[in-house]
Parts: sequence; structure tokens; C-alpha cells
Amino acid sequence: MKFVSWNVNGIRACVGKGFLDTFKELNADIFCLQETKLQEGQINLELDGYYQYWNYAVKKGYSGTAIFTRQKPLSVKYGIGNDEYDVEGRAITLEFDQFFIVNVYTPNSQRDLARLGYRLVWEDLLYAYLHELNKEKAVILTGDLNVAHKPEDLRNPKSNKGNSGFTDEERGKMTALLSIGFVDSFRYLYPDKTEVYSWWSYMSKVRERNIGWRIDYFIVSESIANLITEAEIHTSIMGSDHCPISLEMKI
Repeated sequence: MKFVSWNVNGIRACVGKGFLDTFKELNADIFCLQETKLQEGQINLELDGYYQYWNYAVKKGYSGTAIFTRQKPLSVKYGIGNDEYDVEGRAITLEFDQFFIVNVYTPNSQRDLARLGYRLVWEDLLYAYLHELNKEKAVILTGDLNVAHKPEDLRNPKSNKGNSGFTDEERGKMTALLSIGFVDSFRYLYPDKTEVYSWWSYMSKVRERNIGWRIDYFIVSESIANLITEAEIHTSIMGSDHCPISLEMKI
């Protein structure tokens, strides 16, 4: 199976920048979106052969997630079971015979770290949720996790130490997740690969100079890590400040 994940930074804007061509080109069995930034009824995507599941934030034009899948899931869950956090439309879980796929858009701590506390509670709630799912069957977690885990996951680690997305607290939460039975699929295949990023600032020439961060992930249960055959970051695909990432598994 092939999985794709992309923070589109507004699906309506991304459609105007070639989203449908990219969708066809990547040819995923399951395609996950983050930061869709719309409400129900504001877009009609014709994706032949796919079931569509959308989770909208209560706040208009904000956050939001979606999953498009060729195979109908056994069950669908919106959110992670917490009313305070679920109003932002940040998570969708689909259940299939062999696995759960959990698509998330992790809260950004903000430039002044004003939302760091909020985000760390989200992490605790999400990880408890994933831990319970993992007891039942394997889990594939994907999305914009808004953290560069290791120094090799961003271009300028020294100057960004302590900044949003590269605080000790955020990185520590990722370490904690990986310690309870999960694997970063990209690092599983490419432990030493550097200068491959999934997000770049919109500031002038930043993407051309590849001054980026790897903050989009496929995290899988250790029990199925041996089924990973490829994990790619599609840096040449435009349309958002993030690029799509993909995972291929023998499932």
C-alpha cells in the first residue's frame, strides 16, 4: 500500500496550484491532508474511486484534516476524545483490518511559545490515545507534527535551539513516543540522510536555498516496521509551504 501525507496550507488555495495533478501523480491508496482551512460545503473535490473523510475546525478558515481512501474503512473517528482539543479538527482515525491510520495536525507552539503548554498537553493526550490503539492492532501515525526531532532534521539547529518546533520539550515528546513502540519510517530507512526537509518558510529564497525543517512524518508501530519498503519526501512538489511525504508498505 502507498500512503501520502501533505500539509496543504489551505486546500482551496492548493487546488489552484495544481493539487489535483499532484494527487493523481502520487497515486496513493490513502492520502492524508492537514491544515485544510475550510468548513463543510466550501469545496467539492471529485476524486473518483476514493472515500472522503473531513474533520473541520469550529473556527472558520483554521486547521482541519482530511483523509481520502480507496478502501472503505471499518470505522472512522474524529478527534482524540477530548472536547477542548477536538474543536480544532486536528485528527482523524480510520480503522482497517490490519491497522489504524491516524492523521494529525499538531498544534504549533507559536513564535513566542505562547501555546507550548497547550501543545504539550495535546502530545500527552495523543500518545495515550495511540498507545491504546496499538494494543489492539498496528498504528500508522502521519501528519504535520510540528517538530524537528533531531539536529539533522533542520538546516540551522544551533540558531533554532529553543524556538518553536525545536524546543527540548517538543523534541522530548517525540522521543517519548518513539520509546513506547513506534518508529520514524524515514529514519528507519535513512538514519544518516541529511538536508532533506518537508517545510520551508515563505521568506524570500528560503526554499531555493533549502533552509528547511523535516516536521512531517509517518510514524509506525514497531510490529510492522519490517513491512516498510520506501519512505520519501517529495521536495520538488510545490503548492504549499510543505511538500508531500509518502510511505510504502507490504500491507
